[in-house]
Amino acid sequence: MKALVYRGPKDIAFETVPDPGLQEERDAIIKVDKCAICGSDLHIYHGETFSEDTGYCVGHEAVGEVVETGRSVHQLKVGDKVMISAAVGCGQCRYCLAGVVNKCETNSGSCYGLSAALQGSQAEFVRVPAADFNAAKIPEGITMEQALLMTDAMATAWFGVRNADIARGATVAVVGLGPIGLMAAEGALAVGASRVFGIDIVEERRAIGRSIGLETPDPETAREYIKEATKGRMCDSVIEAVGHSATIRAALGFAGKRGTVSVIGVNQDRSMDFPMAKAFAMGLTFRIGTCSVPQEWPELIPLIQSGRIKPERYISHTLPLSDGAHAYDIFDRRVDGAMKMVFDVA
Repeated sequence: MKALVYRGPKDIAFETVPDPGLQEERDAIIKVDKCAICGSDLHIYHGETFSEDTGYCVGHEAVGEVVETGRSVHQLKVGDKVMISAAVGCGQCRYCLAGVVNKCETNSGSCYGLSAALQGSQAEFVRVPAADFNAAKIPEGITMEQALLMTDAMATAWFGVRNADIARGATVAVVGLGPIGLMAAEGALAVGASRVFGIDIVEERRAIGRSIGLETPDPETAREYIKEATKGRMCDSVIEAVGHSATIRAALGFAGKRGTVSVIGVNQDRSMDFPMAKAFAMGLTFRIGTCSVPQEWPELIPLIQSGRIKPERYISHTLPLSDGAHAYDIFDRRVDGAMKMVFDVA
């Protein structure tokens, strides 16, 4: 099969690799229809990998069709159209069964495309372990593009919204208006935020933010703008969707007393200073972590079916898988209006 393969920093190759096969009786093989680049894939693209492996297939957002199942797969059958959760669990322990993959009691929690241990989904086919749990039939009223975004990006955005403690009428700031940040901002409005400030250095992304109802101050003077706009109260809730230490510090600066800061950007800084004294004095709540994708689906599906949130609007490019190297390059450089990059595989 054809797949996108990590060969080293900023080296993604379109290559022929072996077809995946069933390894366990609970596995399924999915023929990928569409897959996407996630912002966190850029860590691998930059060489910030979780292993020393090279030559493995990348990617963890995909939808497609079941073409083969192991004998212990009971919920899925050949021909089903499915969305594949980026968060992979054992599917048998009490936490996985509750959708909380990152508390898997068997320590089976993982993600596609981080190493050779579990090949990624930017490929023509992908093996899904514990398929009855780690994949789900695409619900009625959900398009393939919407389902694709629920495999990680939209689920992560919604996780960030939930962690931000957004009450009706709240004032919210979202730091980073990439696809996930914009989805989080849209989610904040959907749960009743009265005012959402969108902070980003890229004017094109701020313009998209304005189109969905955000206020987008100049990032250099954003704190002063928010302070004046809120009469000094600052924000009830802040969502950080970049992951840089500088943007996390900025997010902390946008929060008001008893505020909540929810960080969903991936940060690998082992030595970032945290303003503990300020956080203590203000009574801040700070949350950071990764999303357990299946946990978010029950709330997300009806919101998308009803049209209250429209994650597909952030897809900027749909390209053939063979254009993978080009897609990673423009997404990394944030040029050509790059937002959500989707590959049409089928």
